[in-house]
Amino acid sequence: MTAHTKLRQNLVINGKIQSHHQDRLAIVYIRQSTLQQVERHGESTRLQYGLAEKAYHLGWSRDRVVIIDDDLGRSGSNAEGRPGFQRLVAEIGLDRVGLILGIEISRLARSCRDWYQLLEVCSLFRTLIADADGIYDPASYNDRLLLGLKGTMSEAELHVLKQRMVEGKKAKARRGELGMQLPRGYIKRPSGEIIKDPDEQVQSTIQLVFELFDQFSTVNAVLKYFVKNKIKMPDRERLGLQKGDLKWNRPNRPTLSNLLHNPIYAGAYVYGRRSTDPRRKKPGRPATGRTVAKPSEWDVLIKNKVPAYITWEQYERNLRQLAANSMYGIGVSREGPSLLSGLLICGRCGLRMSTYYTNNSNKLRYSCSRMAVDYGESLCQSLVGNPLDNLISQQVLEALKPSALDVSLQVAEDLERERKNLLAHWEKQLERARYEAERAYRQYNAAEPENRLVARTLEKRWEETLSAEEKIKQEYAVFLNEQPTTLTSAEREAIRQLASDIPSLWFASTTTAAERQEIVRLLIDRVIVAIEGNTEKVFVEIHWAGGHQTYANLIRPVAKLTQLSYYAQLLNRATELKKARKDFTEIADILNQEGFKPPKRQETFNKGMIHTLLVRTGVSSNKKTRSQQVNRMPNEWTFRELSQRINIPEPTLYRWMQKEILIVRRVKEVSHNGIWLITADEKEIKRLESLKNQPKQWIYHSRVKKVN
Repeated sequence: MTAHTKLRQNLVINGKIQSHHQDRLAIVYIRQSTLQQVERHGESTRLQYGLAEKAYHLGWSRDRVVIIDDDLGRSGSNAEGRPGFQRLVAEIGLDRVGLILGIEISRLARSCRDWYQLLEVCSLFRTLIADADGIYDPASYNDRLLLGLKGTMSEAELHVLKQRMVEGKKAKARRGELGMQLPRGYIKRPSGEIIKDPDEQVQSTIQLVFELFDQFSTVNAVLKYFVKNKIKMPDRERLGLQKGDLKWNRPNRPTLSNLLHNPIYAGAYVYGRRSTDPRRKKPGRPATGRTVAKPSEWDVLIKNKVPAYITWEQYERNLRQLAANSMYGIGVSREGPSLLSGLLICGRCGLRMSTYYTNNSNKLRYSCSRMAVDYGESLCQSLVGNPLDNLISQQVLEALKPSALDVSLQVAEDLERERKNLLAHWEKQLERARYEAERAYRQYNAAEPENRLVARTLEKRWEETLSAEEKIKQEYAVFLNEQPTTLTSAEREAIRQLASDIPSLWFASTTTAAERQEIVRLLIDRVIVAIEGNTEKVFVEIHWAGGHQTYANLIRPVAKLTQLSYYAQLLNRATELKKARKDFTEIADILNQEGFKPPKRQETFNKGMIHTLLVRTGVSSNKKTRSQQVNRMPNEWTFRELSQRINIPEPTLYRWMQKEILIVRRVKEVSHNGIWLITADEKEIKRLESLKNQPKQWIYHSRVKKVN
């Protein structure tokens, strides 16, 4: 009998290890929390690998001992992202493992959730657990109790360690000494002091971003400006052999947005701006769940800690503008001719009114439809947009009259400042290109002539820098041709003339809708409108920037005569004139002279409109019409009669006839073409009235009976 066999028999008899355990695998689980520990704490790793020898001494043959070291450099706080631990649990579940060896319980798990799950699986499949203190059987109550206590202590130890580290980190942050990754435009000296990037072009480019955002108010406009003028964003290499070297990258929206949101550019040291919400984490992706806290929720805020590019007030103003540009704010000027998109408030419910365009953006309408869209309620109020926009235009032009000269001077100053900034940027680019070319030339001259390999490389680099310099010179020449560095006398005179005649500038074809919207947004905070019932009267309340308010009354075009607030007076007056034996033309002239207005965009009444109005009252000509000469069936109507009965326009009825919604017949007794008669009893009239209130796409298309 061999020594190994004797040892195995003694363990079976005296210990917890049974033969069915040794018939399966012994797994040595090895883990270190970080790669730094793997590199610097090699002794701990060697001790864990040495557990394989312990498995041999416990009676397992070498071919039955498996080492799982997939989790080196991985935290044990949870099972996610630990392929070694997941492999271990899978092997136990397949009934292949008799013994698990770890240097201590904390190596297997730092979470009670994972630890008790492992114990449950080991108990079910009769797997032993061994550490430096002994061997445990999870199926035994005493051993299970001891293993549970060790798991709880392991989790508590991790919590204490983390708490100490976090408190130390916060204490250092409160002093403003906790290191951070610096954004573009800043560098750190060897002493730890944070300063602006010493490169002037870097500073001017960062400063330009804030100036342009002040001017345009949107990230997209700043991005377009950078792309149009071929301006790149600076950055420093953070890793590798070229760490610290300056590079220039294409501008993009996330870069500009992060720059505007970062409080360090206002000179502030901040800690706790980006926290992690465990509820938003995704499996296998521990870096997810990152949230951005509000300034009031930051753990540390120390103002005037680092050199600033902007003031703190300007930073807060930028945040407000960015919030306004979001889907929850009024935003900036939008596409389309509307002046009040985002500024119009419903005077009935207080919600923001939406802007709608029809007929290829030629027709504008403002509608309060938020409750209808979200909750299925009826439409709050709606009105045609052009009359309201015209009213606001008049109010804005009146407000701009006293400041016409100041506007012209400010425009000239803004244009000159913009051109000077662009010129300074190009000069810095030329200076950098010239320096790179001269540096390459000096390096080439310093090379030994005999070292031809080095000389050829340096010569090639010198040629590349010369080509780059020449390219920038050509682009600079094109820039100067397109935009002179200063305003000419003709340009200044044109600005003065335009400012003295602001209405001409406002309505000029060269003035875009976006520019008009921007002017309105500078002067007006919001406009509140309330329609009086369903009439043509609209009350308008204008809230100007600075708190001043003005009020106005607007007459809007409506669809029907019955919507007019003076409809009863109009009807009575027209009836009186008809009874006085006035013809339709005379009645229309008298009503126009007395100040009555039709419901839609027509300025005056005409003969046909008066005839339609009087027919509704039953006052009509004594002449017998064709429809009165026809022998009708019961419940038959002409289009005009049914239109007046159910208050639906005649064109709508004709369209319903074409779509086979009505029951109609054509009678040819009185003329060659005949007339159409609609069959509609009380039940049919109720059905048509219900269709009138439904959206077009919901109308039921029934078959029609046409009788010739």
